Amino acid sequence: MTAKKIVHITTVHHPLDPRIMLKECQSLADAGYDVTLIAKKYNDVPNNVSGVNYIGLRSAKRRFISMFLTPIQAYLTAKKMKADIYHFHDPEFLPFAKFLKKPSNKVVYDIHEDYETGIVTREYFTYPIRKMMSFLYKRIENWAVKGMEIVLAEKYYQEKYPDGTQILNYPRIENADSPRTPRDFANNHELLYTGNITEDRGAFQHALLPIHLEGIDVTMVGKCPAHLYKAMKDAAGSFSDHLTVVGVDRFIPKGEIDEYYLADRWIAGVALFPDSDHYRRKELTKFFEYMYHGLPVVCSNFPEWKAFMHKYNCGLTVDPDSPEQIKEAVNYLRDNPEEAREMGENGFTAVLETLNWRVQAEKLIALYENRKKGTG
Repeated sequence: MTAKKIVHITTVHHPLDPRIMLKECQSLADAGYDVTLIAKKYNDVPNNVSGVNYIGLRSAKRRFISMFLTPIQAYLTAKKMKADIYHFHDPEFLPFAKFLKKPSNKVVYDIHEDYETGIVTREYFTYPIRKMMSFLYKRIENWAVKGMEIVLAEKYYQEKYPDGTQILNYPRIENADSPRTPRDFANNHELLYTGNITEDRGAFQHALLPIHLEGIDVTMVGKCPAHLYKAMKDAAGSFSDHLTVVGVDRFIPKGEIDEYYLADRWIAGVALFPDSDHYRRKELTKFFEYMYHGLPVVCSNFPEWKAFMHKYNCGLTVDPDSPEQIKEAVNYLRDNPEEAREMGENGFTAVLETLNWRVQAEKLIALYENRKKGTG
């Protein structure tokens, strides 16, 4: 029997995006599907990545032009492939995905973000334009998604999409049965942040940490625009040597990020995001990554983040704009290495037992095969 042909499409994300390539596409290829990813062209990405075919799209240098031309390219390429299932990841592609839908195939819209609120935070447009774009997006989405399957990366998205299937962004577990030595937090003096670096993800809250925390270095690993990097260094002032940013104007592959996780010098993983409608209820992927690598978490004290840390006893929450609270939390972990180790182990155990990708991959395959699978 011929394997089902699956085509994943992204016009925005890097082809090695952890959720798209490393979790969804590779899990599907491992399960025996014929999987192709259509994404922007990167010369350093091979045509086949662990059993997943990759088709690169050349994009215009100007962002505004690329926003229109790349989805058209992706649509024309995908249409020729006559796939059994098309699975796309970006709202820009919604109108084109509508025309991929046939009675004989399935189209899946993978909602990574709460785009309705997320658009309002995009600072490259004025606020009235952002509000109008958010309104128009919701109207286009309501029209386009009829007849499609919807996949949700966050639990709370279910409120907006009651018929969606939760495929949560939990980490893949590698070598779970291998012997593992718990971290030794004695004398650790650095904080780690991973993931894209933007103002709404706390770029300046993290850049100011060396000023507030005597003798503490901060390492941030993730794509960061050059202009923002300069502004962060300026904000750190005479303490800028204690702020390291890895990923200025470049995508950081998951394997490179993992090398930083394995270092044994971290007090905690941090996520000091300023308050916003867009992030207040999200369970950040970095939470699960920190937990999987045995790091306690220090994050903003949003009610749902606070409840999450309490449930798993894996970290501390603070007001992201309170140097006093941040200092108290970090110093507590630094001065109590056994407590830090226990929080890290609690997080690791939670990921090992429930918060991992294995069950999510099973739900994705069940969706593809029209089988029922729980939402946990």
